[in-house]
Amino acid sequence: MTVAGPALVLSGGGARGAYQVGVLRHIARRHPELRLPIITGVSAGAINAAFIASFRGDLQAAADSLADRWSSLSTSRVMRTDLPSMLGNAVRVTGTVISGGARIAPPVRGLADTQPLRRFLAELIDPADIAANIEEGRLEALAISATSYRTGSCVTFVQGPPEAEMWSRFRRESRPGRIGVDHVLASAAIPLFFPAWSVDGEYFGDGSLRQTHPLSPAIHLGADRLLAISPRFIPGESGDLGSDSYPSTARILGLMLNSIFLDQLDSDAEKLERVNELLRRIEPKDRWRVAEREVELLVIRPSRDIGRMASRYERELPRTLRHLIRGLGTRRGSGSDLLSYLLFVPQFLSDLIELGERDAELNRARIDRFIRGTMDAPEDHT
Repeated sequence: MTVAGPALVLSGGGARGAYQVGVLRHIARRHPELRLPIITGVSAGAINAAFIASFRGDLQAAADSLADRWSSLSTSRVMRTDLPSMLGNAVRVTGTVISGGARIAPPVRGLADTQPLRRFLAELIDPADIAANIEEGRLEALAISATSYRTGSCVTFVQGPPEAEMWSRFRRESRPGRIGVDHVLASAAIPLFFPAWSVDGEYFGDGSLRQTHPLSPAIHLGADRLLAISPRFIPGESGDLGSDSYPSTARILGLMLNSIFLDQLDSDAEKLERVNELLRRIEPKDRWRVAEREVELLVIRPSRDIGRMASRYERELPRTLRHLIRGLGTRRGSGSDLLSYLLFVPQFLSDLIELGERDAELNRARIDRFIRGTMDAPEDHT
């Protein structure tokens, strides 16, 4: 299957997903006629991808509506933060460890209850609308990735035309079907913090956990131009401790989540650029000898450190969650990256949307060239 128009690739990042919305809103306002035939997402990016794929209107209206939802999102709409719920989960975790795994309490299914998120997503995503957009030709395919806890593989759920080819590679595969709220919840189930989610009787967790090639779903589905939005700030890491400070648990967890959510896209982008460079060295008459094809890529990323931004809003968290997070070491100023994934606070999310809009404006010329299909400047990390 070949497509016209760029595919949209949205990576994970918890609350950082609001940044993607800002970038999309600026692009949609500047290019109201833009069509994104293939949309792929993982984790928080799966939420944005599924919403856009199910929206019964143009991209500009979709981006504006999604921005309104994100800017008013609160922690209570993502997870239960009342004292009985969070304390009960913490006690179960402690009891399970102390008992050596003996069944003295109900099994632990994450530190937070995400039933509020399920209700929120049910308001955002209508599987029937995704199917209708595909049938009407407004959308060619939606792909959502999650990690199977049964096989350890990254499974990409694909909803598209019958002729869409599925794939199977080492530790990654695709499955056709109708995508719904459960698929998105599974893709966004941050390890340890959010419980795994069942899809067709199989438990899945956050898709970023095993998605080593986040660009590949769109390429498998026929895209030859990719617009990727990453919430990773490149020049340096946040929360520098100095050589004499032992890393806090929050710092370690933050780096782990950075590795899971942010690093894979950059690694895959480097591989894609190397393949493109090799293909450019092959004479056009000999291209038929290789299976790979040249794929144009544009990555938009933050111009500011989102972790450092998050540290200003820690006090806005619900008291119980703030107490638990501080217990991991955020008081030492070294856990801002961890905080940025869990900080579902309206002002922080609004700031991320605004940052995304500013960064899209800063990259306006590159975005315009890419959308016109004439991008010739090298990809940078602005």
